[in-house]
Amino acid sequence: MINRSRLAASLTAMLAGAAFASSASADTVNVYSARHYDSDQALYDAFTASTGIEVNILEGDSDQLIERIQREGAASPADIMMTVDAGRLWRAEQDGIFDSIESDVLAERLPESMRHPEGKWFGFSQRVRAIFYNRDNFDPSEITSYEDLADPRFEGKICIRSSNNIYNQSLLASLIEHHGEEGAEEWAQGVVNNFARQPEGGDTDQIKGVASGECDLAVANHYYYVRLLKSDNEADRETADRVGILFPNQNGRGAHVNVGGAGVVNGAPNRENAIRFLEFLASDEAQEVFASGNYEFPVVDGVKMDPTLESWGNFEKDNLNVSILGENNPEAIRIFDRVGWR
Repeated sequence: MINRSRLAASLTAMLAGAAFASSASADTVNVYSARHYDSDQALYDAFTASTGIEVNILEGDSDQLIERIQREGAASPADIMMTVDAGRLWRAEQDGIFDSIESDVLAERLPESMRHPEGKWFGFSQRVRAIFYNRDNFDPSEITSYEDLADPRFEGKICIRSSNNIYNQSLLASLIEHHGEEGAEEWAQGVVNNFARQPEGGDTDQIKGVASGECDLAVANHYYYVRLLKSDNEADRETADRVGILFPNQNGRGAHVNVGGAGVVNGAPNRENAIRFLEFLASDEAQEVFASGNYEFPVVDGVKMDPTLESWGNFEKDNLNVSILGENNPEAIRIFDRVGWR
C-alpha cells in the first residue's frame, strides 16, 4: 500500500506533514517528490509489485522539500528526492541533499548525458523545449533554431514565459554552454526585442497565444502540447489543431532536453532500497510509464511511447550533460536581469 502525503505551502504544514519512520526498514523506501503527476502512482505500484518494498510518498515543491530535509537533519526519513528540471536538481545538490552512488545498472541503462558526473542524481525522463507556430499565419521553414528566435524578422511575434521559470533558465543555461556568456546575452536581448507581449502564464498559455494569433511563435515543453491534443475538452483540442510543433537545431546540436530526475538523499535510512528504486526507474516498465503517463520521452532507447510521440519520429536531441544546465543557472539568471526579461 502507498502511504501518500502532500505538503501545503505554509511552514506549519511543512512541519506537520506525514511522519515516516526514520529507522531503516527492509521493506520501505521514503520518496520526497516534487513531481505532481497522477500517472506517477503507476511507478510506485509497479516498484512495490516487483520488489515487495512499500513506497511512502511526501509531495511538495522542490524548495519545500529541500527545506524540510534540511530541518529534519540526520533524523530525516527521506531516502529519495524526485523533481523536474536539471536546475532544480542542481539547487538540491548545492544544498547538500544528494549522496553520490555507484550503480552498474544505471551506468548501463542511462546515457551519460542523463547521469550526474559524481552519481548524485540521474535523469529518468526527457522534456524537449520545442518551438510552436501558428499553422495559418507562419511558415515553419522560416525558423530552424533557438538562435533564430532572436532574429529581428520576428519582432513582435514571440510568446514565452517569465525569466523566473526554471525551464527558460535551463534553456539559456544551455546557450551559455554552446555560445558563451556574451553570445547567450545577445540571444536573450534579441528575444526580449521580439516579444509579442510581456511574459505571462505557463507553457500552455504560450501555446494558446499562438493558436489565438496573439503571437506567431512560442516556446514550451512538448508535453503541454500533447495534453491539449488529448484533452477531453473540445476547445483544447481545437487549440492544438491550430498549432504546429518544431524541434529546433536539427542541423546541429539538436533540440534542448531537460529531465525529470531523482537522487539518493544524504543519510538515507533505507539507502539500498533507494538505489533499487532508482534502478527500477531505469527499467523498461518504468520508462514506459514516463512515456505514456505524462508524455515525457524515455531516456532508454527502444521503449514503447505514446502514439503521438511515436508519430514525431526520430529527431536530434542535444546530448549536453544535463548537470551543466544547473551549473550555468546563476549566470542565466544574471543575464535575464541584465536584458530586462522579467
